[in-house]
Formats: sequence, C-alpha cells, structure tokens
Amino acid sequence: MRLRGQPLGTKNLIGARVENARRNQGMKQKELLAQLQVRGVDLNASGLSKLEGQIRYVTDTELLALSQILGVSVMWLLTGEERTQQHNS
Repeated sequence: MRLRGQPLGTKNLIGARVENARRNQGMKQKELLAQLQVRGVDLNASGLSKLEGQIRYVTDTELLALSQILGVSVMWLLTGEERTQQHNS
C-alpha cells in the first residue's frame, strides 16, 4: 500500500472519506473505477487519485455513485456524520 506523497488539497470535502471507506473494504482504486464505469461515471486512475487527494472537484453524479458503491450515505461523505441537526422554524 502506497502512502500519499502530498498533503490533502481543498477542492472537495469527500476525498479522504472516499479513500478511507474504499480501503476499509479492501477495495483497490482499480476496482472502484470499474464500478464507477458500470454506473456511467467516466473517471480514470489519475482523476480518482486527485479526488481522493482532494485536489479535484467532485460532480454530483460522482458523489452519488461513490456513496452507492461504498455503501455510505452522501451525508457521511460530505460531513463525516450520518445526520444533521434539524432546525425548528
């Protein structure tokens, strides 16, 4: 397993959580890319690496597909939490 050579960027909120969830499942980047392709998300290895490193933006379709593939909620990918506080109006 290679370690990240660069510090995380600031272009997305989900990259580190995507990498964490993927690794916790024992999934290689290549496997994640294949599952994204099946869902119509065209991302190459460089793009995924940049996404995980938070140095590229993430589209809404990528976000949704990643949550489905990794079995986590979109909210968790965005915030690290499963639910947000509800505000009473």
